[in-house]
Amino acid sequence: MELNENADLDTSQVEDARGAGRGGGGFGGIPIPIGGGIGTIITLVVVVIGLVVGGGTFGRSMLGGGDGNDQGNNTQLEQKCAASNPDRFKDADCRNLLYVNSIQSYWQSALPQIFGKAYSQAPTRFFSGGVNTGCGQADSGVGPFYCPADDHVYIDLDFYQELASRFGAKGEFAQPYVLAHEYGHHIQDLLGTEAQMRRAQQRDPSNANQYSVMLELQADCYAGVWTNHATETKSAKGQALFKSITQQDVQEALTAAAAVGDDAIQKKMGGAVDEHKFTHGSSAQRQQWFSKGYETGDPRSCDTFGNGV
Repeated sequence: MELNENADLDTSQVEDARGAGRGGGGFGGIPIPIGGGIGTIITLVVVVIGLVVGGGTFGRSMLGGGDGNDQGNNTQLEQKCAASNPDRFKDADCRNLLYVNSIQSYWQSALPQIFGKAYSQAPTRFFSGGVNTGCGQADSGVGPFYCPADDHVYIDLDFYQELASRFGAKGEFAQPYVLAHEYGHHIQDLLGTEAQMRRAQQRDPSNANQYSVMLELQADCYAGVWTNHATETKSAKGQALFKSITQQDVQEALTAAAAVGDDAIQKKMGGAVDEHKFTHGSSAQRQQWFSKGYETGDPRSCDTFGNGV
């Protein structure tokens, strides 16, 4: 992966709320089971207190309360991520800013062209410790997530260290894969897929987890689609954002997808693999759908629901 060191980055697509977070009182304060709450947080992976002490619970959280009023201050981000700083891409903040710019650049053109739907931007909010969202209060234990209630992607960038050290996804391209997956949920929100899935879960609660798996795998597929087109994405001034994406980068994304498969996580927790408890899909499924999106480059190929829900 080679980034364009001369590209102008749009810092308005990121809100740096680190230091402003008011989390839910520690990892143990986050309820994991589906149900209740005023909003839905859609995650790549949910990490709670058990991860710290040797286990972990993963899935989609339903959180109550919170108003999404944590405000970002991008002054430092604007300074260190300016094109005049030759070392800016040594900083994870600036790399992730570029990833966000690239992902949104792709969907800005692809969504209306392919689905006939206008794209509305969703800022990514960097936070540390805890954050208030339109879906409720969250802390870092939740992992990266998308909140449909306020159309934001949320991430504590320290998550990447956990992904590398605990789950073996050490490659640099694991980071844009994570963000592209969360923006896949934004696309589902814009297209109405997420709302349709919720209604299907309500009609057929015995298969609620399976519907969840379909939603997550589609987001993986959308991440693969973006990866296919990443080198075509441009800044607002028409500058390429990526110079190259290599097969090693694709493999790093696949490694990350496998690391957060439900079966891999259950094994890491020391238990038996139980497909009935899957909410995101197996490692093989996550790799399969990312690969399909990457190989086709067409989001219409990402029909994990089989023609609807």
